[in-house]
Amino acid sequence: MEDLLPDISDAHGDEVMWIPVQWRDFGGKKVFSGRVETLRCYEDNSKVRDILGKPGAGRVLVVDGHGNLNKALLGDLLAERAVENGWEGIVICGAVRDAGALSEMALGVKALGVCPIKTEKRGLGDENVQLRIEGIPVSPGNYLFADLNGVMISQHPIEFGEPS
Repeated sequence: MEDLLPDISDAHGDEVMWIPVQWRDFGGKKVFSGRVETLRCYEDNSKVRDILGKPGAGRVLVVDGHGNLNKALLGDLLAERAVENGWEGIVICGAVRDAGALSEMALGVKALGVCPIKTEKRGLGDENVQLRIEGIPVSPGNYLFADLNGVMISQHPIEFGEPS
């Protein structure tokens, strides 16, 4: 497994921001990157379903679920939809479920933890908004880089290992 974030940090320093969260890896893809789409929601994954139903074109969905672990914002069916539509990964500040199935999918998935309980479907959530995760701003159009060392955000694309 490649350790890209240390190389990116060394080469790009202040151009990247590390999100200081000890994420758990659930997807079959442990190293992933892409342009960011954002969503803020609470115990309702209706908008997650809507977004992942659109072409991903190698993007990464970042979901601020307020750190809530009481309901899972992603499960195997939505993850399958993400793979079919070309999403590179999903980072959830909240819970996922179907952890065994997620681990077999060609998708990067990071989250805080697991919960077997599904959400209610009320159609609530804020798309394409700036998020703050542990004080780090995450905006639509940013670039996200993830590996087993965590998650980093940049305002600009970065070639892995490219010297600054």
